[in-house]
Amino acid sequence: MKKILLSATVILLIAGNLKAQDIKTKDVPAVVKSALTKKYPEAKKIGWEKEKGNFEANWGGKSGEDNSVQFTPAGVFVEIVKAIPVADLPKNVMPYVKAHYKGARVTEAGRVTDAAGKTMYEAEVKGRDLIFDENGNFLKKD
Repeated sequence: MKKILLSATVILLIAGNLKAQDIKTKDVPAVVKSALTKKYPEAKKIGWEKEKGNFEANWGGKSGEDNSVQFTPAGVFVEIVKAIPVADLPKNVMPYVKAHYKGARVTEAGRVTDAAGKTMYEAEVKGRDLIFDENGNFLKKD
């Protein structure tokens, strides 16, 4: 019984660490803050999260999350997600959502640009991010 409880606790801790966690600016490595300032000097009123081992800076817009950029702990740029209107998603996204998530709607949308300059799109459905290529073809659930 103790092994089962310990295993369940470990699983819950691991699962909890996979979700984004708000962190204080003082807990962000200096190299990450410096990389953000260098790449996005316009970033102001920044909120920080730790997600999948990376550091995510959020700023801009009414929600403070019009821009969401990720850096590794070493300060290497991973990707930026810029919020876009749901209507600006590629035309194939909505039919996919309608077919695979009956009755659900896209609550947020974003244009993702990774370190290589590749563009993808993100559509939030039922609290999960669905990732699509530049033509609106489904790639993965994030």
